[in-house]
Amino acid sequence: MADRRLQVFNTVAKLLSFTKAAETLHMTQPAVTFQVRQLEEHFDTRLFDRTHNRISLTEAGQRVYEYSTRILATYNEMENAVRELTEEINGVIIIGASTTIAEYMLPALLGDFKTIYPNVSVRLKVSNTDGIVNMVEANIIDLGVVEAPVSEKNLEVEICRHDELVMAVTPDHELAKLSKAPAERLTDFPYICREEGSGTREVIIDYLQNQGISTNDLNIIMELGSQESIKGAIESGMGISILSQATIHKELQLGTLVAVPLEPRLERPISFVYKKQKFRRRALEELLKFALTYIEERQNKMEELARSQVG
Repeated sequence: MADRRLQVFNTVAKLLSFTKAAETLHMTQPAVTFQVRQLEEHFDTRLFDRTHNRISLTEAGQRVYEYSTRILATYNEMENAVRELTEEINGVIIIGASTTIAEYMLPALLGDFKTIYPNVSVRLKVSNTDGIVNMVEANIIDLGVVEAPVSEKNLEVEICRHDELVMAVTPDHELAKLSKAPAERLTDFPYICREEGSGTREVIIDYLQNQGISTNDLNIIMELGSQESIKGAIESGMGISILSQATIHKELQLGTLVAVPLEPRLERPISFVYKKQKFRRRALEELLKFALTYIEERQNKMEELARSQVG
């Protein structure tokens, strides 16, 4: 195991925040502070300057940050290279994903993957896109699955699918028979939306603003904190909403909800994010190949189901 002090220090140095590093590492802030202090005692010098609730790297800290980045990357390559010597696909893969992806996309995928590769153990961490990217860069997780663009140059970003956001309505709703619905039709009906701070809500607001529609134009009757509560409210006839088509797969099959594509369409990319490196564990390689095929097949089935319900 690589020196934990270096990993903790490297994360703090990258984020320049003990609080954010604690969140990323899933540690308490005192534990993060303790690890950094131990490293400072080891080198007998300060690695951070702390002034006015802000921190910056000292000259020694900058040097340790540069070396620790290379050390952690080299250690990760060493682990992967040694694992490549065995033909057996096993080990632990740590994945990071948003709540929506973790709840609706990954369980079935990972369950089927586990059936084929029973010796691979998969662990899942849930965070927002920024948190996931930070964990990938800090080598805390092997693979991130995110819903927003990623620009970090030292990461590989591979789009695995485009997630379409649709109007979710009951089968007897007047919009249910439409093959597509103009975005302005949202203003004609009671609307149920996600809570403030939701990534999905931000995507929807940006989309509506591009169509000349503000949140003031919507008849928002309820703000709810989960996809499940929104689906329940729609099914009970309280209003309509915009939801990821992936999150209403079960309801589409049961016929309790209908997905009506927006006009213009609203899509967002879902991407795999991982470190650029020469060596990668076979288990991770197999998971990536399996996931890309699995997601493509599932998306084709969902689109076919949505078309049959609208038609």
